[in-house]
Amino acid sequence: MQDKILDGRSWFRLWCILFVSLYGCAQDGDPSRAENEVLKKQVAKQESLLSSLQDGNRVMQQQIDLLNQELRDAKDIKEELEKELAETKQMIGSQVSESLKVEDKGAQSDILPRPLELVVKVAEEALTRNGYRPKVSVKTDHRAIYVTERKVSNPPTLEVTGSRNQYLVSLEALPDSQTKLSVKAEFERVAQGGRVLNVSPEETVEIEQRLIREISKALASPAKT
Repeated sequence: MQDKILDGRSWFRLWCILFVSLYGCAQDGDPSRAENEVLKKQVAKQESLLSSLQDGNRVMQQQIDLLNQELRDAKDIKEELEKELAETKQMIGSQVSESLKVEDKGAQSDILPRPLELVVKVAEEALTRNGYRPKVSVKTDHRAIYVTERKVSNPPTLEVTGSRNQYLVSLEALPDSQTKLSVKAEFERVAQGGRVLNVSPEETVEIEQRLIREISKALASPAKT
């Protein structure tokens, strides 16, 4: 009987020891579960932030693609307008050239051994130097035409004091880098009181040749070679 009582006490002690051990293990596990929950929340937060960043990048890329498309469209429109402008300018130049062919009949002309681009530059300088402002100016790849404003000449100019003149200057590109220069003058003499005097054809020819000689002389200078 005594042995049985001792055995019951032993089992009771064993059960207490086991209960304390299990309770202690359960208590030790609580911090681990709490830490796992914190880590899960941090991971979820980071995943949400990453998803937001990806959405933002997609929206930004869409805006960049849209802007690039608008730039391409604007470039295409600009190129088309420039093409139309060049074609219109060439058409107008051709029409003006055709309309002035009759006007420059009887003009003095010369063939200059210089390319059109250079002769155009020198002719413009000569007109400006002598006080002639262009009233009409048309330039294409093969032709340039100037109609100057009419002016009264004062020394030093191509004409004598008391004259009034207007130029039609035509330049045309020729093969072998040559240029045909034609000059027609509407030359008049003005008396006191504004009365216009008649001039001879020879006087008008002389005025036309003066401009041709001035342009030729400028082209022959070392700076233009």
